[in-house]
Amino acid sequence: MICKWKQLFSIHEIILCVKMIHPKTELQFINKEIGYGVVATEFIPAGTITWVLDKLDREFTPAELESLEPIYQSILDTYTFRDNKGRFILCWDNARYVNHSFNSNCLTTAYDFEVAIRDIHVGEQLTDDYGYLNIPQPFRGIDEGTKRKVVYPDDLLKYYKVWDKKLQQVFPKIPQLDQPLKPLISENLWNLVSSISEGKIMMDSIKNNYYNGD
Repeated sequence: MICKWKQLFSIHEIILCVKMIHPKTELQFINKEIGYGVVATEFIPAGTITWVLDKLDREFTPAELESLEPIYQSILDTYTFRDNKGRFILCWDNARYVNHSFNSNCLTTAYDFEVAIRDIHVGEQLTDDYGYLNIPQPFRGIDEGTKRKVVYPDDLLKYYKVWDKKLQQVFPKIPQLDQPLKPLISENLWNLVSSISEGKIMMDSIKNNYYNGD
């Protein structure tokens, strides 16, 4: 846990301290079409780790999901993503409200964390491309003027080279920046990230996150 419990904190400060999405964000109502989204409250530079999978996030196997009542299945269908083992991951904090964009400013990695691939300014939403989240069914996204209009379950196989290139451009910045979420990353993983940033070893492809349905 990243809090320094020897100091005194207000309830608000403690809540901010345990966010596993970047702490300089907050949940805001965007509009009726989009609903709520996660918005930056301070400038977040490219290369910043914006989310880390942590021990409070809950995993559901397909069998566990199917055993639940329909009301719970509906909630998980809305707020979860699937990992490369087909498990449904429910983020415990505001990370579950990060919206889709065909031109997202964050990308997931093969290392259970996400990173800002460009500068994110105050008032801007943090967004993901749901194409790499192993969605069960295709859906039509909001028209953003991009060539892609529909998100498909196999988008990760189609676009991983594009996404890998974007990640490779910002990876060298990761160790150079202030990383509020670094305490959630193991020492071994941080050493691996540093080696990748220095060009000593190759970055694992985002394609490793793909779930093939088996």
